[in-house]
This record gives sequence, C-alpha cells and structure tokens, in this order.
Amino acid sequence: MFDDGSEESDDDGDDSSGLRSRDVVVPLRVYKAVTVFSTLFAVVTVVGGFIALDVATERATVPLPKIDFPLAIFGLALIAAGAAVYAFSTRFRAEGMGKPKDDSDEPSNNG
Repeated sequence: MFDDGSEESDDDGDDSSGLRSRDVVVPLRVYKAVTVFSTLFAVVTVVGGFIALDVATERATVPLPKIDFPLAIFGLALIAAGAAVYAFSTRFRAEGMGKPKDDSDEPSNNG
C-alpha cells in the first residue's frame, strides 16, 4: 500500500519487533487455551466432515444420482471449517516467543 515514511516498515509485513503484522501476541495462558481448543475443534470437525462425506456417498460405492448431496456438502463444510479454524489459530503468539520460522532475517545454520 502507500507508505508515507512516518513508520518503519518492511516489504514483507514485519514490524520492528520481528513479528509479522498479522500475528496476535497474547499471554501464555491464552495462547495455550487457543492452541488446545482450536486444535481439538479442528480435528473433530475434519474427522466429522470425512465421516459425513463417507456416509453421504456410502463409502464411495453409490452412483452419482444416489448421493445424499446435502450431507455431502455439510461434510465438505465441516472439513473447510476445521481447516480455517486451525489456520487462523496459528496467528497467535505468546509473549516472548521467538520469530516465526519463515522469517528470513536469521541464518538457517544448517549447511
């Protein structure tokens, strides 16, 4: 976007503290709760989505006209919801956590 030069900013969205601008810094207790419950929700909804999809297609053995389309769409929606919750939960960082692994400011030291 437009940079008026009033703040220091990098091209990749990093701020001066080393965290990406889309990261949310929270206390450790909140971070743990978000991580546990979002992962639990994501796993349950993705597995439930695959079960619903399996039931809708009767283990992928019925012809196309006999598929229960509302149940299949519900299964796909559950899978997408679980993936979205997990993806958004990865934006949380606890206070004092290091830089994200995809930050290229530090050398990899692996060869």
